[in-house]
Amino acid sequence: MAFPVGFGWGAATAAYQVEGGWDADGRGPCVWDTFTHQGGERVFENQTGDVACGSYTLWEEDLKCIKQLGLTHYRFSLSWSRLLPDGTTGFVNQKGIDYYNKIIDDLLGNGVTPIVAIYHFDLPQALEDLGGWLSEAIVETFDKYAQFCFRTFGDRVKRWLTINEPNILALLAYDMGIFAPGMPHFGVGGYQAAHNLIKAHARSWHSYDSLFRKEQKCLVSLSLFCCWLEPADPNSELDQEATKRAINFQFDFFAKPIFIDGDYPEVVKSQVASMSKKQGYSSSRLPEFTEEEKKMIKGTADFFAVQYYTTRLVRHQENKKRELSFLQDVEIEFFPNPSWKNVGWIYVVPWGIRKLLTYIKLSTLMKSTFRCTVHGHCWITLSGTTATAEGSASSTLILKILPGPEPPTGQPRNMLRSSGTMAWKAPWREGDPEMSPLCWNGDGELFDRVSDNLKLPLLSVICDNKS
Repeated sequence: MAFPVGFGWGAATAAYQVEGGWDADGRGPCVWDTFTHQGGERVFENQTGDVACGSYTLWEEDLKCIKQLGLTHYRFSLSWSRLLPDGTTGFVNQKGIDYYNKIIDDLLGNGVTPIVAIYHFDLPQALEDLGGWLSEAIVETFDKYAQFCFRTFGDRVKRWLTINEPNILALLAYDMGIFAPGMPHFGVGGYQAAHNLIKAHARSWHSYDSLFRKEQKCLVSLSLFCCWLEPADPNSELDQEATKRAINFQFDFFAKPIFIDGDYPEVVKSQVASMSKKQGYSSSRLPEFTEEEKKMIKGTADFFAVQYYTTRLVRHQENKKRELSFLQDVEIEFFPNPSWKNVGWIYVVPWGIRKLLTYIKLSTLMKSTFRCTVHGHCWITLSGTTATAEGSASSTLILKILPGPEPPTGQPRNMLRSSGTMAWKAPWREGDPEMSPLCWNGDGELFDRVSDNLKLPLLSVICDNKS
C-alpha cells in the first residue's frame, strides 16, 4: 500500500524521559526528580531521569537520527523547571531558553516541523510544594508559564499542546498516587486536579487567542488519553452501561467541557454525587464549574488531539463497600481479552482505534465549533512495542488499521484522510522498560541510541476527519 503524497513522518519525546541533565545549567528540580530519588521501587528498578537518554547534551546526535529517518515532524515537550527553575517568571533560565531555541531552529533548518507540548507531567517541585495541581493558584501560574512559552518560541512553533494527557495525570498522580508527586488522595484529589487542569488549559488558550494569535497564527490544543473500551459481555445491559460510564469518566470528562459545552458529562456528575451521598458526604466530591467558567472553557481548542495505545473489556462491578476512589466511582472492572497479544500493558487491538475515531465523530466531539481553525482537524496517537517474540505483532498495528475492509479504497472511511505517523521514544514508568529511543543503524534496523537494543516504535497517526 502506497502512502499518500505529503504523508508526514515524525517522532515524539517528553523532556523528563529523554533530556537528563536534571540539575545542569540552572535547571530546578521537578516532581519526578523528587519522586524517583526517593527510591522504594516506585519506578522500574529504581531508575531515574538524571541521565535518561542524555538528549540535553546529545541533541546533535538526536538531530542526526531525525535526519537519517527522514522525519517531517518532531514532537517534544518543554521542561518547565529548566526554563523557570521555581516555576514562576520571577527567575528565567537563559540556558534553558538557549537549549530549546537550538532544537527549534535546528528542526526548522532541516525541514522538520516542531510540535511542542508546554507541560508533560514534570511540574516544578517548588510549585508542588505550594499545592501543585490541587491548588487553585496553579491555574494562573500555568497561564503565565504558557504565555512565557508563546512569547519566547511562538514566532517559530506553529503547533502547541498545552498539557499532555491531563486525564492520566489527574488519576495516576493525584488520585492513586502512583505517578509523581506520589501522594494519593483517593476519590478527591483526582477530581480537584482535573478541575484545575481544565481551567489552566482554557486560560492559556484564551491568553494565546487574545495576545498572540493575530501575529503568530499558531494552533493550540491539548492531548487526551483514551483506552478504547468494550463491554465484556455484549449482551449484558449492565456491561453496556458500565462501558458507556467508563468512557465518560475516562475521556468525555475532559473532552466534553473543552469541545462541547464547558461542563462535565451528566453521567459523571450524577454518579459521583450519588456515590458521595452514600458515603456520607454533604455534597458531591466532584467540583462544579461556575457559569462563567463554563463559558470560558467551552471551545478552547483549535484541533482535536487524542492518544490511543490499547483496548480493554469492561464489566459492571457495584461498589458495595462504598470504597473511596475515582475507579470505584465508575463501578467497573476492566481487563484485556486473554487472546490478545501483548507486551506489558499494551495489548494489540487494531480495531480499537477505528472504534475510537467513530466514537469521536458520532459523539459530536468533532462536530463542535472550533473557534479559530478548520472544522474537524484531528490528531490521533496509537502504539507499537519492542521487537520481542511476544511483541512483534505490534509492529503491524499501523498496517492493520490503515487498510481495513471497507470498499472501494480499502481504507476505513474515518481514516481516509490520514496524513502522518509518529514514533514515540523514551523509557518511562514501571513495566515500560521496553519503550526507548529509536533510530536506524547501518543495517537498516531500529536501535536505541543509548543501548543499541533493537526496538520497534510506538506509533501515532495524524488524521483529518472531514471525509
